[in-house]
Amino acid sequence: MNNVIVVIITLLISAAVFIPMGIAIRKKIAESKIKSAENEAKRLLENVKIEAENTKKEEIFKAKEEMLKLRNDLDQEIKERRAEVGQQEKRLIQKEENLDKRVESLENREKELDKKITETENVRQELEESKKQELEELQRISGLTVDEAKKQLLDSLEGEIIPEKANIIREYENKLKEDSNKLAKEVISYAIQKCAADHTSETTVSVVSLPNDEMKGRIIGREGRNIKTLETLTGIDLIIDDTPEAVIISGFDPLRREVARIALEKLLEDGRIHPAKIEEMVEKAKEEVEETIKEEGERAVLETGVNGLHPDVVKLIGKLKYRTSYGQNVLNHSIEVSNLARIMAEELGIDPKIARRAGLLHDIGKALDHDMEGTHVEIGVDVLKRYKENDLVINAVEAHHGDVEPKTLEAVLIQAADAISASRPGARRETLETYIKRLQKLEEIADSFDGVEKSFAIQAGREVRLIVKPEKISDSEMTIMARDVAKKVESEMEYPGQIKVNVIRETRAIEYAK
Repeated sequence: MNNVIVVIITLLISAAVFIPMGIAIRKKIAESKIKSAENEAKRLLENVKIEAENTKKEEIFKAKEEMLKLRNDLDQEIKERRAEVGQQEKRLIQKEENLDKRVESLENREKELDKKITETENVRQELEESKKQELEELQRISGLTVDEAKKQLLDSLEGEIIPEKANIIREYENKLKEDSNKLAKEVISYAIQKCAADHTSETTVSVVSLPNDEMKGRIIGREGRNIKTLETLTGIDLIIDDTPEAVIISGFDPLRREVARIALEKLLEDGRIHPAKIEEMVEKAKEEVEETIKEEGERAVLETGVNGLHPDVVKLIGKLKYRTSYGQNVLNHSIEVSNLARIMAEELGIDPKIARRAGLLHDIGKALDHDMEGTHVEIGVDVLKRYKENDLVINAVEAHHGDVEPKTLEAVLIQAADAISASRPGARRETLETYIKRLQKLEEIADSFDGVEKSFAIQAGREVRLIVKPEKISDSEMTIMARDVAKKVESEMEYPGQIKVNVIRETRAIEYAK
């Protein structure tokens, strides 16, 4: 045990002696390394400074060389620029000299012109004076004033001009007829043959069949409440009279009449007729009519091959199914005009797409003319402009009744196709009152011309014949009168198709044998 303690004490004493000695040795070694590192750092720093100085000198030398090169280049460019500027300056000096010469020349010419103008003015005044003296001398010799002489000259020329004018008109018309009649007949005949369409006449009344006469009382209802409800909701008149097993629906609006007809048929099928049920059936009938309008519009578009129409425009086209003109269904008429115009356009070699599109849309305004003010042409043009339709189509629609001048051949074809569809036999019908008024107006216009002895409207108003007084109207004047009568009929009357003006002049010699 004592030995262990001695060993431990010995170790502790050794540690106390050698540890400080080790620390001192390590410190000296560290100081030596630090000094060595400092010396190395100084050496490296000196090397870096030397290299930096060398690099600096090299860069300065390179910069000086670059500057010298740039200066040489700049001097060369300046020399070239100076040479160019010198040349331009020479050219400008030369141009300035030329301009000075021109200005001087123009000033000389201006002086000469002023001199000539003065001389011309003097000559003109002399001529005016001479003309005035000659005119006074002519008036003195003739005994007529200038106005009297003009009137006498015009009167003398009028008799010569009218026959010549009539001959020119006849020759021009004959030449046009020779060239165009054959082609026009072929094209129109071919178009009509390819576009045969059936049309039905629409009336202002619809008839609904009843299973028995007892249903009339149920339709009327207690104190007439059922019939009043139906009339109020649809806006039509329901006529229940002695007609067996039938009720008449009367109204000028075909849409409302159709709604009333469908609603009444649905009520008869259901069997329950009271105000609430009537209101329900009227709403269903309106939905059904709207669906029919949409289907008819799509059918018309498909049948004519017109693409890209706005859905609202397609509905307006379908609405034409319930619109008539002189008894002619406007939807069928529009389809027929579209097909006629397309066929004629193809025959003539012009754009058939524009023709059929304008033909289908030409009467689109008639779908709204009951609800809006203005002619169907004005309304149709507004609608097409609102939906950004082609300008050529709009012009054809606007021009189809002559409101504006047609800008294209397609627009002229729409006028022709509209007239063909409207004037063909069986296409339209008129009331007796309208028919008689048109005949009277036609004869009244014919009788308003001086020299007409009698006039007759014939062929259902499609021709007017004028018997003129031979002592007042010459053969040459007949042609002028026929054109004037036609122009007045066009401006003052509305009529389907066209009206032929036939002027007749005859001279009779009468003697009696006694």
